[in-house]
Amino acid sequence: MKVKYFAWVRERIGLDEETVEPPPGIATVADLIGWLAARGDGYALAFEKPGVIRAAIDRAHVRAETPIQGAREVAFFPPMTGG
Repeated sequence: MKVKYFAWVRERIGLDEETVEPPPGIATVADLIGWLAARGDGYALAFEKPGVIRAAIDRAHVRAETPIQGAREVAFFPPMTGG
C-alpha cells in the first residue's frame, strides 16, 4: 500500500510517500502507526504521540481502530486548524 506523509510528519520522516507491505497482524491504522514507529528514529519521532496523528484511508478520514485491509493509500498528518 502507498503511505503518504504531510506537514511535520513528513518533515520528521524525511519522505513524502512510500510503498510498504506491513507484516501479518497489522490490521488497523493504530497497528500501522506502531509498526511504522518501530522502523527508525524519524518514524519514532513522527509517531511519538499517536493520539495527535490524523489518518485517511483512500482520502476518507478515519479513526485509529479502522481496518487497513484493502486500502490502496493511507495518509498521515497532524491536526489542522482553520484560519
